[in-house]
Amino acid sequence: MKKSLATIGVLAAAAIALSGCTDSAAGPSSSPTDDSASGELTAVRVAALPIAETGALWAAIDEGIFEDHGLDIEVVPAQGGANAIPALLSGDIQFAIGQPFGPIRADQQDLGVVIVGNYANSLADGDDVNAVVALGDSGIMRPADLAGKKVSVNTIGAAGDLTIRKAVQDDGGDPSTIEFVEVAFPDVPAQLEAGTMDAAWAPDPFRGMILGEGGVSVVQPYQATIPGLSVLTNITTQALLDEDPDLVAAYSAAMTEALEWASGNEEAVRAAIATNLEIPEEAAAGITLPTFTWDLGDAGIEDLGALAVEFAYIEAEPDYDRLLQQQ
Repeated sequence: MKKSLATIGVLAAAAIALSGCTDSAAGPSSSPTDDSASGELTAVRVAALPIAETGALWAAIDEGIFEDHGLDIEVVPAQGGANAIPALLSGDIQFAIGQPFGPIRADQQDLGVVIVGNYANSLADGDDVNAVVALGDSGIMRPADLAGKKVSVNTIGAAGDLTIRKAVQDDGGDPSTIEFVEVAFPDVPAQLEAGTMDAAWAPDPFRGMILGEGGVSVVQPYQATIPGLSVLTNITTQALLDEDPDLVAAYSAAMTEALEWASGNEEAVRAAIATNLEIPEEAAAGITLPTFTWDLGDAGIEDLGALAVEFAYIEAEPDYDRLLQQQ
């Protein structure tokens, strides 16, 4: 198992590094409407995680949906939504696709970060899109078994470890005894096999790699705590909304169409996953896809904020009227 997981993880990490490396100096055009009318495209940099859910974005770009809206999208790899916020605030990127918890924290600091649309929701029942996994011989079988263990998440202090704590508590374990460590998703298979942590929170394809080699799915924390919780949202800044509303409108229209198209074209999404993560097509075919949607109505973000207050991740819930600005 060690050779298999480590090798696959290294290949996936290499593919991710290659997939997002382009000229970081490229910036957006100042007038997207005029560029579109003249046949030129507006350059837009979007941070996204190197995970299966990003397949909808990759496939929609290949389909030409963003070009139809006058946009030339550069996908910039990110480890999590919170990690992308400094780049948003500096103007290095215009949008980020990430967990909603980063913007929740940013709102507490009045940083002017807003969620303009959803991207993907987890699944309320059945196999979910992410899970806490452990090796088959770890003895970790249920949420309570995570108490006293070292568990990895891609970003500490976000929805991953928060929902894991809640799931462990609900199962009778003491969540305060969990030691969370930050590990990028592509590194999870090798690090788990190396024994640097006891269990790991991971989406596909990394979850699938571990389970396929005899690992155990311990808990699906989103489904166990806030069924259907948003996995990823579209994030930008209030400054961009105010200064370039045409760009935000064009991006929102394109993303709405892209997510609707992706929902009806799973084969294309899976092909994009296989290509961009350099995994076999048969592996991409077995990945659990989320519900792709631009609609924030059923995203569960308010429930996530309430849970964050309950576990003292934040002192008070954010100003949702300011944070959630559906476009």
